[in-house]
Amino acid sequence: MLCLPGLTRNARDFEPLAARLAGPWRLICPDLRGRAESAQAKDPMTYVPLTYLQDISRLLADLAITRFVAIGTSLGGIITMLIAATHREWLAGALLNDVGPTLEEAGLARIRTYVGIGQSHPSWVHAARALEESNGDVYPGYGLDQWLAMAKRLYRLNSAGRVVLDYDMRIAEPLRVAGSEASVDMWPVMQAFRGIPTLVLRGERSDLLSAATAARMVEDIGPGAECAVISNVGHAPVLDEPESVAAIDRLLARVLNG
Repeated sequence: MLCLPGLTRNARDFEPLAARLAGPWRLICPDLRGRAESAQAKDPMTYVPLTYLQDISRLLADLAITRFVAIGTSLGGIITMLIAATHREWLAGALLNDVGPTLEEAGLARIRTYVGIGQSHPSWVHAARALEESNGDVYPGYGLDQWLAMAKRLYRLNSAGRVVLDYDMRIAEPLRVAGSEASVDMWPVMQAFRGIPTLVLRGERSDLLSAATAARMVEDIGPGAECAVISNVGHAPVLDEPESVAAIDRLLARVLNG
């Protein structure tokens, strides 16, 4: 199982999934370049999906892995789509978590407001409260324990004992380049998922993946595709919600039953 995180996230996002599935499944949870334990890029303009695809392809080659279930959240889902377009034979199954060929401008605008802006907090509780303030509408049901757990996945302690975001702030630079939003039409890639067990997860409150886009994705992929909507969650589900757990189990059952 290859677990690919979102833009500002890292391998720790998949801790709940690994706690539940590790053992029966081998989980590979890489930090993308510039995140957490991975080195920062010399050139920030390499913080783009095609470069991430090259990095992941090299990782898979080094590990001699040629067949896996891809679990892609947001940016990780875009990388999964690129894998389907270039090496669909690698995919035994796929989960596209709150991402699709069309992304809503409201969600993109919200992401641009925070990505690449450094934060520093004196304690984990302060970091958790900051997350609650900025993401309370995304996870309205969260309590302090859940915000603390999220903070410990997203932040790290620096050498001065401050709690800071655990990624290279320069990952935002490609997003600021004029014309960076112009991209190829990704809708034809949905056909590459045909015949591959595929799960589209959508947060009920998502501002990045619309209900119409999710429905069209499943229609384009055809038999073997499922869309599951995660209630009272925005962008993106964290994969420990009861609806997510049940949908992932159904996906894995389809993979194993071939």
